[in-house]
Amino acid sequence: MSGPARVLLVDDSAFVRRATERMLAPLAGVSVVGAAKDGEEAVRQVRALRPDLVIMDVDMPGVDGIAALERIMRECPTPVLLLSSHTREGADVTLRALEAGAVDFLDKTGAGTAMDIHALGPMLRDKVGAMLRARTAALEPVPAAGRDAGTAAAAAGTRAGAYRVVAIGSSTGGPRALAELIPALPAGLASAVVIAQHMPMGFTETLAERLDRRSRLRVAEARDGDPLLPGTVLIAPGGRQMRVERADGALVARVYDDGAALHRPSVDRLFESVAAAAGSACVGVVLTGMGSDGAAGLRCIRDAGGRGLVESARTAVINGMPAAAREWAERDVPLEEMAGVLAQMVGVA
Repeated sequence: MSGPARVLLVDDSAFVRRATERMLAPLAGVSVVGAAKDGEEAVRQVRALRPDLVIMDVDMPGVDGIAALERIMRECPTPVLLLSSHTREGADVTLRALEAGAVDFLDKTGAGTAMDIHALGPMLRDKVGAMLRARTAALEPVPAAGRDAGTAAAAAGTRAGAYRVVAIGSSTGGPRALAELIPALPAGLASAVVIAQHMPMGFTETLAERLDRRSRLRVAEARDGDPLLPGTVLIAPGGRQMRVERADGALVARVYDDGAALHRPSVDRLFESVAAAAGSACVGVVLTGMGSDGAAGLRCIRDAGGRGLVESARTAVINGMPAAAREWAERDVPLEEMAGVLAQMVGVA
């Protein structure tokens, strides 16, 4: 990216727009190039200014954030970070926006009152900086997939029915990826599916409910002690950890708190437990996301004799996590092909 990153601010509150601009001021290489007070103006400004990033509220008068987001993605696709006071109370609204194309979100009610909004500064700068770095990294050459890449396509399906667990990890861009992948999995999948999606507490239950309504598999937020059964999908609760354990020959989910972990839930923690509990009878999948969570866990799965896939850079919203795990993957798989590859690999009962 040449020159400063150009940011457009969209919020019906002039106070919030000014506060957001001040919070971004310490971030080197970022320039606020415009502001809009509603969705209609936001669409016009995106067309005229061609920003690198839009920071936008969801709840606005007239054309709201979701309607504006859908038009932006249709007419002039641009990375969007949601800044909303409704993300805790209206998780469904947030997930709709993420599925419509928003990259990530930040809950401005976490600051308490409007006057405390500057407390969000560090989190806002972290998210904006990471999104812009990921955008730059996406322009760099992508290394080939790691070990066994040449034989993976031929091997897919040769051990149908031999896998007890498919473990999936995702972060930024994950809700949209999961909304495409999970409903595409066939009924009667011969494996259980466990998912670690980076999300705060209160959002994963809604994510599970939305996926369950659209899917042929049963999807639920995991509870401590839930059994891993073929044809079921368990999502790690936001803000907590999930691991898989063996109990009397069966596999069960354990949900627990771990304040020391960087990510809650952690893809690495989940994958490492799956490798220990299921051995070679597991498949690890790393989808879109920032950072490297999942790379060490996928290595554990491969070292245990399991299989490993990463989402292709062509379809990943953010290629950070797939790129970090690529060394341990058999192959890159475009998102639209992932369900078919998994179904062929694990089989259908």
